[in-house]
Amino acid sequence: MNGNLSGTSELLFTVDDGVATITLNRPERKNAFTFGMIDAWTAALQRCRTDEAVRVVVVTGAGSAFCSGGDIVEMGDRLEQPPQKRKDELYRHIQRIPLALEDLDKPVIAALNGVATGAGLDLALMCDLRYAARSARFAETYVRVGLVPGAGGAHYLPRLVGTAKALELFFTGDFVDAAEAQRIGLINGVFDDAAFEMEIQALVRRIAKAPPLTLSLIKRAVYQGMRNDLRTNLDLISSHYAVVTATPEHREAVHAFVGDRRKS
Repeated sequence: MNGNLSGTSELLFTVDDGVATITLNRPERKNAFTFGMIDAWTAALQRCRTDEAVRVVVVTGAGSAFCSGGDIVEMGDRLEQPPQKRKDELYRHIQRIPLALEDLDKPVIAALNGVATGAGLDLALMCDLRYAARSARFAETYVRVGLVPGAGGAHYLPRLVGTAKALELFFTGDFVDAAEAQRIGLINGVFDDAAFEMEIQALVRRIAKAPPLTLSLIKRAVYQGMRNDLRTNLDLISSHYAVVTATPEHREAVHAFVGDRRKS
């Protein structure tokens, strides 16, 4: 399965061997997003949620950038809109992405092939895992244009790097390179530029081979667990445990392990 969504070529969507790839496709604008791209992105995530052929989702950018945030030219066209309309625009478009991701039980990986700034970085923070090319750079650039992180960055960034570091990045708008981003917990890992695509593919293919229900319930347990107390989390995970022990994948793995032990 591949092609465009919502009639736009600015976002590409493919599914291959269990891996869905969402590619932001405005390389001439460093993949700055338009409302049309955001709507197509939301549609892609909704398809990933319902398509059983999809086991892992990868989000990346075309060309040399991941995403430079919202298109400034498009923003300029809306400067005279009243505040309520601007608020509604966020809710009806950009903020649909984090809500769609919250409903998606499958692993979502941001493959940061290049620069990610402002809302472009925030859209990467919403993913479960983030891996970057060594040349990639990151910045929360809202303060430079008198904006606040309307896409959800103020929610995600402190949970990844801590409150003080998040505020430093927001207050200064400074760039960090891939090595520093990994050190502070912004990203999971760094790959050399020349090997980036190969390393990402190897990682996502390995995750895609894991039992889908197990991946789903682990993801639910972690995210729901961040909002619950210990007793609730233990009760929740015991229910997940009971369900996965009845799956064919678990039974086959146990039989294989026992068989190997008996042979040794």
